[in-house]
Amino acid sequence: MEYILIFISAIFVNNIVLSQFLGICPFLGVSQKINTSLGMSAAVAFVMTLATIVTYLVQYYILNPLGIQYLQTIAFILVIAALVQMVEIILKKVSPALYQALGIFLPLITTNCAVLGVAILVIQKDYSLVQSIVYAFSTALGFGLALVVFAGIREQLAMMEIPKGMRGMAIVLVTAGLLSLAFLGFSGVDGGLKTLFGLG
Repeated sequence: MEYILIFISAIFVNNIVLSQFLGICPFLGVSQKINTSLGMSAAVAFVMTLATIVTYLVQYYILNPLGIQYLQTIAFILVIAALVQMVEIILKKVSPALYQALGIFLPLITTNCAVLGVAILVIQKDYSLVQSIVYAFSTALGFGLALVVFAGIREQLAMMEIPKGMRGMAIVLVTAGLLSLAFLGFSGVDGGLKTLFGLG
């Protein structure tokens, strides 16, 4: 039940983009089309899960034993950047088709603060390795859900007649705000589930 709570909470209640406001750059920048949003979501899910596993191991098997926890942020940034580069090289050799599909999104993930945010959050929440993996994957799904829904709305907005003063980024930001308010409706769901399953 604990993993189900983490899963539901990460996707809906504490959505990384719409509730915690991490990963806003790709959310606004790569959400013009649903196809590109799906590609970005898949790439983020893969890298976020992998990065969380590696950074968790770095934290508990290198930083903590050496007493250099203050280097956490720098270490995690280096690990994520190296992972993205490594994934890019491996994909290019092993699966050129997948590399072509995700290639343009992979470099963007290095600067996606949601990946670093999740890596730090699992340490702050004192999760086990399995809980960290579930949380990272769930958060990536939440990121993908928000991105794809937002892209669908933007595709519809592109076909509408919008007042001159609201065109461009103005209507995009208003729409993002309304979507964030819609996800606010899920707040309290995790508390209700905890009570329901006697975990509160």
